[in-house]
Amino acid sequence: MGRTLIMSPERVRRTLRRLAYEILEHNRGAETLEVFGILESGAPLARTVAEEINGIEGSTLSAEELDVTPFRDDRPDLETPANAPADPDVTDRDVILVDDVLFTGRTARAALDAVLQYGRPRSIQLVVLIDRGHREYPIQPDSTGRLLQTKHQEQVVVATDEDFAVYVEEGEASGGATRLP
Repeated sequence: MGRTLIMSPERVRRTLRRLAYEILEHNRGAETLEVFGILESGAPLARTVAEEINGIEGSTLSAEELDVTPFRDDRPDLETPANAPADPDVTDRDVILVDDVLFTGRTARAALDAVLQYGRPRSIQLVVLIDRGHREYPIQPDSTGRLLQTKHQEQVVVATDEDFAVYVEEGEASGGATRLP
């Protein structure tokens, strides 16, 4: 199984900074933003995007982790949470969902349901580092770091340990991305 570097740590950092600027431009600043990183790999990316926004705007935005597992439609054995958490309240806020890779759209669809447990947002925007196509749902990102056409048998691997990097691996397709610790 071969691994090919697609985005170096420097390129990923530049891309995340560009995405932060796009988010700010689209929302006319950071005042109304709530940032969520979809677990697992979306969370460290969301923290970095929030840090970039804070550096640009001088704000104190933080990124919340969003577990979408109970909301997935391809995992019928999981129960939907009975009680919605109180924090954070997203009512009348602009929610930014950050994920590493958009593939079929199933995780993004589950994330929409997961966010709604926190209130009724003004808008929900999807920001992804890699859009690899192959959609099963009519979901499109609002901001994309890189469009990367892949084969179904390839995997996009996002390393989120000390530095970010993106690789493509040949092998069994098990979803949009694999997280490397």
